[in-house]
Amino acid sequence: MFDVAVFGSLFLTLFVIMDPPGITPIFLGLTAGRPLKVQRRMAWQAVAVAFGVIAVFGILGQRILDYLHVSVPALMIAGGLLLLLIALDLLTGKTDEPKQTKDVNVALVPLGMPLLAGPGAIVSVILAVQHADGFGGQVSVWAAIVAMHVVLLLVMRYSLLIIRVIKDGGVVLVTRLAGMMLSAIAVQQIINGVTQVIHGA
Repeated sequence: MFDVAVFGSLFLTLFVIMDPPGITPIFLGLTAGRPLKVQRRMAWQAVAVAFGVIAVFGILGQRILDYLHVSVPALMIAGGLLLLLIALDLLTGKTDEPKQTKDVNVALVPLGMPLLAGPGAIVSVILAVQHADGFGGQVSVWAAIVAMHVVLLLVMRYSLLIIRVIKDGGVVLVTRLAGMMLSAIAVQQIINGVTQVIHGA
């Protein structure tokens, strides 16, 4: 049967880790200047990529990490470094990419991964799938994962209304704020990874 406790526990864990309210300024900063239709498509792409990555790791996660001989702390440090590079571009205003790839790239990296489907979310899902009891437990886990991604999509799509209000000057401010927040997330992720490496040594 459906396990409400498992569903609620994983949903709240993913909500805290993926932080839909916190992703809003970063999403707005990364998608600024695109037509509304493109921004909506990027929201879909980012959520689809995040769900795909988490689904793959939920099914095969531990096997993938074991096969590649990659530890969770190494995954955290790598994700943090990638986020830090993106954050520096946002802070310095160097966000331009080749026209034919910029929409896809931003939706996939860093929005889809590692912002949404980051090491924290991946590890939480791997553990939840491993500890789920029976068919009901598995259904509860995957229902929580789907529900979280629906929330993310709704938050990002409706956050686009903010751009209409704040105009160009506000977009620049949001972009810099996004860069600052993203750099803090990146540094914290790197620190957590290094700390785990030291404790595991």
